[in-house]
Amino acid sequence: MLIEARPATDPELGALLVAQQRELADADGGRDGEVYPLHDGVAYLVVIVGGRAVACGAWQALGPGAAELKRMYVRPAYRGRGIARQLIVALEEEALAADRPVLRLETGTYLPAAIALYRSAGYTPIPAYGEYAGNPYSVCFEKSLAVTSR
Repeated sequence: MLIEARPATDPELGALLVAQQRELADADGGRDGEVYPLHDGVAYLVVIVGGRAVACGAWQALGPGAAELKRMYVRPAYRGRGIARQLIVALEEEALAADRPVLRLETGTYLPAAIALYRSAGYTPIPAYGEYAGNPYSVCFEKSLAVTSR
């Protein structure tokens, strides 16, 4: 397995993001109705297994010291192999290296597997923030990566 940075214009990343959008539309049953556009200033990572792009994720700077995890997606045939967890760690490492020790994310109430993944990765629930405030289908989480000295 290889995890590598890709530009937003990468066709393999684009295919993953289209698949993610289709799956989200199916999963929310039309409740959310959101179209998730690409954002500027987002750092994308793609997971390669056997020469195929099978997963993606991204992080975007928020305010000073904070970043948001975005666009997490693993193709269904590759789920259950720990790929998402390794991708989260890689995204956390990149954000921390960019002096962003606080990570936030949003997912949908209709994605229980995603909620379980984030909780198990150490993310704790927080009130909906930014563009997600007021969306009844949004569930937001946060994790501090700050290293405490002893």
